Amino acid sequence: MGSKMRWSIERLKEHAWTLFLFTYTDYKTIFFPVTLFACAAAPVQHVTLLFYSMVWTWLHQLHIDVSNQYRSVAEDAINRPWRPLPSNRLTDRQARHLRYALPPVCLFFSIAGGRDVVFASTVLSIAFVLYDDFGLAGHWFGKNIMNCIGYLGFEYGATKIMAGSTMLRPEARLSLLMSGLIILTTVHAQDFSDVEGDKAIGRITLPLYAPLFSRFLVCIGVPVWSIILSIMWDISPGKQILLICLGILVAWRFYSHKTASHEATSYVFYNIWLFAVHALPACN
Repeated sequence: MGSKMRWSIERLKEHAWTLFLFTYTDYKTIFFPVTLFACAAAPVQHVTLLFYSMVWTWLHQLHIDVSNQYRSVAEDAINRPWRPLPSNRLTDRQARHLRYALPPVCLFFSIAGGRDVVFASTVLSIAFVLYDDFGLAGHWFGKNIMNCIGYLGFEYGATKIMAGSTMLRPEARLSLLMSGLIILTTVHAQDFSDVEGDKAIGRITLPLYAPLFSRFLVCIGVPVWSIILSIMWDISPGKQILLICLGILVAWRFYSHKTASHEATSYVFYNIWLFAVHALPACN
C-alpha cells in the first residue's frame, strides 16, 4: 500500500511538473499581469474571488500553451527544447487529447462566474482555434490581432470574476480599452528573440516582415504609452517619472541590444513595464 501511494505521489508530481513546463514562459506575460490588472481594475470583492480568478486565468493559460506548443514542436526544439513535447515528457497523442479536453473544462469552470465569464472563455477558445488551426499565428497581422483579443479575453474574464456581482466601473472599462491598444501596438516585442525559430517554421512575425518598423514601434510606443497613461491616470509626479524612465529603459534596450539573448532579456524588461502599466488603475 505504501509503495503504491509513493508511486501515485511521484506520478502526480511528474504530471504537475509537465503542466508547469507548459505554462512556465507565460507567467510573466499572462498570469501575473492579468491577475494584477484584474485586482486593480475590479477591485477584488473577496479573497475567494481572487483565488477563483487566479485558477481561471491559469487554466486558460494552460489551454493556450498546450494549443500553441502542440503546433510548434519544431520551433520549440530550437528555442525551448525543455518544453514537454520536444523533451518527450508526453507524446503527440497525449498532447492532442489534453488539447481537446481543455476547452470544455475551461468552459465548465467558467460557469460559476456567470455569463460574462463564460463569454470570455468562449471568446478565448475561438481565438485559440483561429490562431493555431486557421493559420493566423503564421502572419504578423493575424498574430497581433489574436494576441490583442486573447489578452482582452483574459483580462475581461479575470476582472469580472474579481468584481463578483457588481458592474464593472468606468475605470475598469477604460483600462480594458487601453490595455488592448497597448498590446496591439507593442506585443510583437515577444518576437524579436524568436526570429530564428520563426524563420525555421515559416512564420512571418512583424520583426521578420518589417524589422526596422517593428523595432521603431516598440522604441517609440513604450515611452509614448508611458507618458499617455501617467497623465490619463493622474498618478503622482514621482510615479510618472519612474514609469517614463522604465519605458525609456525598455526602448533603449530594444534599440541597442539586438542579439537573441539580449532580446530575451529586453522582453523581460518589457514585461516589467507591462506589469507596471497594468497596476496604474490602482494608483489613481
